Order: sequence, then structure tokens, then C-alpha cells
Amino acid sequence: MQEITSEAELRELIGEPHPRDAGKVRHTLDALDREWLAAAPFCLVATSDGAGACDVSPKGDPAGIALVLDDRTLAIPERPGNRRADGFRNILANPHVGLIFLVPGRGDTLRVNGRARLLRDADFFDRMAVKGHRPQLALLVEVDEVFSHCSKSFLRSALWKPDTWRPDAAPSRARMAAGQERKGQSVEELEVYYGPGYGSRLYG
Repeated sequence: MQEITSEAELRELIGEPHPRDAGKVRHTLDALDREWLAAAPFCLVATSDGAGACDVSPKGDPAGIALVLDDRTLAIPERPGNRRADGFRNILANPHVGLIFLVPGRGDTLRVNGRARLLRDADFFDRMAVKGHRPQLALLVEVDEVFSHCSKSFLRSALWKPDTWRPDAAPSRARMAAGQERKGQSVEELEVYYGPGYGSRLYG
């Protein structure tokens, strides 16, 4: 293995970014960012703890998953889940977060870096209710950096092309659960648990 150990080595290999890309970082959300966030139903939240151990957590809701409070602040609701709270525990030790917002069918993404706090309640929680359910808590993010990211990774992966989708190539969630964390239960039992009724439990 030939390891890269310095930025100079890295730059020698990959080169310098185009000035257009190097300078595209902004520090506030503008009107176009707000339109994108209003359309996005899914985001990835990257965190790390005080020692640097990392986590990335997917978050999903109807379109407009992030509520924009002003040009430097947004909030992401939390719904009932597995209660591990890996990312939230990280935020209590280290507030820095990285977010990627996706719009289905679009290859470009919106990236937001900032600092987060956990809120148990606020006057805007009612605005994040879904099917009558207010969020359990919310991630309040103060924006440090925001920029759009190009489509190359989506084009290479053909992620949004249905003719390339092979969902059965990976083991089902029930098979993975039976072979990993729920070894006392059969695949058949778990197929029932993860079946059509699973979605009805999402908002508690």
C-alpha cells in the first residue's frame, strides 16, 4: 500500500480545485437554498464525538424535512426510531455537523456544515408536525457553510435509474436481522415485522 500522509502529496495526485469550485462556499441560506430545502425529503447527518469517532445518520420526512428559521438557522425534526441516538450523543460532546440534502431524481445535492444543538421543544415544533405528530426533539443547526455539490457520484452510480436497480441483490432487512441482531427469531417472523405494516409505525 502507498499511503498519502500530507496535503502536498494529495494535491500532487488529484490537483487543485477549479477556482469556481474552491470559491463556491457561502455562509447564509439564500432564496434558492430555501427552495431546495423545501423540496428535499431526505438528508444525511454526519457527526463525531469528542474523540473523533464518526457517525452518519439518515433522516427522512415529507418534502421540506428541514424547517428554515432564518438565513443562518434550520431545524430537522426527529421521529420515533431505534433510540440508539448515536449522532445525538455525539452532538452533546461535539456540536459540529455536516448535512447533505437530497431531492429524489436529482444528482446534485445541497451541503450544509454548521453547529448543532438538541431541542426538546420550541414554538416552531407545531410547524414540523406530520399526521398530527409533533417531533420528539429537533436538531437546531446554525449554518457555517452552504454549497451545492455536483452530480458526478450519482451519474457514476446510476442511482436514480430504475433499470439499474437490483434490490434483491442485497439480503432483505429480515434476513440481516435474523443473522445479526435478532438471532433468536426466524426470517419468516421478521418478514412479518418488516412487512407492509412497518411504515404505519414511523410517526409513533
